[in-house]
Amino acid sequence: MGKALYRKYRPASLSEIIGQEHITGTLERALKQGMISHAYLLTGPRGVGKTSIARILAYEVNGLPYDDEGTHLDIIEIDAASNRRIDEIRELKERVFIAPTSAKYKVYIIDEVHMLTKEAFNALLKTLEEPPEHAIFILATTEAHKVPATIISRTQRFTFKPVDTAQVAAHLKEIAKKEKMTIDDEALDLIAAHGEGSFRDSISLLDQVRHHSDRVTLAAVQQAVGQAPDALLTNLLTALGQGDIQKSNEALEKLRTQGVQAGQLAHQLSQLLRHQLVENQSSLPPETTLQLLAQLLQVPAASDPGVALELALYGAALERSDGSHQPSEAQSPTTAAATTAPQPMARSEKKTSSSSIKTNTTDKPTDKKQAFDESVWPEVLAAMKGKHNTLYGIARMAKPTFEKDKLLLSFGFAFHKKRLDANKQVLMDIIYEATGSNIEVECVLEIELGQADNMVKPEIKPAADLNLETISNIFGGAEIVE
Repeated sequence: MGKALYRKYRPASLSEIIGQEHITGTLERALKQGMISHAYLLTGPRGVGKTSIARILAYEVNGLPYDDEGTHLDIIEIDAASNRRIDEIRELKERVFIAPTSAKYKVYIIDEVHMLTKEAFNALLKTLEEPPEHAIFILATTEAHKVPATIISRTQRFTFKPVDTAQVAAHLKEIAKKEKMTIDDEALDLIAAHGEGSFRDSISLLDQVRHHSDRVTLAAVQQAVGQAPDALLTNLLTALGQGDIQKSNEALEKLRTQGVQAGQLAHQLSQLLRHQLVENQSSLPPETTLQLLAQLLQVPAASDPGVALELALYGAALERSDGSHQPSEAQSPTTAAATTAPQPMARSEKKTSSSSIKTNTTDKPTDKKQAFDESVWPEVLAAMKGKHNTLYGIARMAKPTFEKDKLLLSFGFAFHKKRLDANKQVLMDIIYEATGSNIEVECVLEIELGQADNMVKPEIKPAADLNLETISNIFGGAEIVE
């Protein structure tokens, strides 16, 4: 069985550690001066060299040649994740006073020390307070905030940092050369970026793709990590910028067939959108981009990441398609108002009208109701937007029909009807806030609408009618929780 690359190329001396010069330099000077502490705390993200430095330091303080393959009786490694109980630490506390077998110091390396129990920490603290001269403790953790302050104060603390992507890529290139691998620079850059500053993760990924083909390409690495190709991402964002639901759906389907997971896609889109926003290259308006970024951040943690991603993307596309209804720069506000559909009464006017019909200050403005018709519907949708984005996206797909004290919303697909049915009270509250009217909301399927002969449909067609079939295919039968 061949040795894994991350083990084969594990550093054997402090000088071979890359990206942590602020730590290795200090330790090298301390070793030369004989200034050795009885306890060290190494903190930082995974895969950046904490365990490697701990092992190298254990050999260096004893003046021994580093041996990654063998074990030394006086260098004891403890995995706190699997040795959390008080019994193990009590045993350590008793054995620590036994003199080293052959080395100058007995070194205890405790990895992931934050995993110790409270009782175990207390026992360890007693040992750190009065350690024997021959004992050295090297504690390592990825979560320093979980280590008690009393422990930290009795150690020399060294904080590791994520390794720069360029340094990781350069190191990977050297390993690839030694392994006689043919790999594109773009592929190395992606491996380094995917490792997020972790040498171990990056080298492990290099090991994974090394046998993919005679030449490792960017596409091969993208496939290995489940990342979307740049061309498809660009196509998707272009379609969103055009407000084209159908093209957006086609781009997303291609990404699905390539095995790109919703969480990964949301992460990639977030990175690309942030770059476009900073560089002023986004095809979406800044406010739409910011709203989409906020929604993409929630995708990985959603109960159904796929549906959450679809809602975010197609909401942005619909938002963009609405831009065609905005007044052009050449239109004056007066002209725009004259050429658009009838506008609902302003909120200030509503308050005046409502207050004039109250009999006392405690009465609700329900004794006399304003007219509730198609002219109010755009304002109701606007009130939903921002506060209830999911409900807004579904409601705008409905065909509204108005009668006295009742709003009938017809949908082409049962999924939309079901979701709005579950949130009718939210919609009724919004209508009341906008009009002062208590309106009953009923949701039906379009095939049922023929039974409602006494209903009169408005002549206007909501923007949601556009590509309704495509939008419905997008949401399928998934569940959306408002």
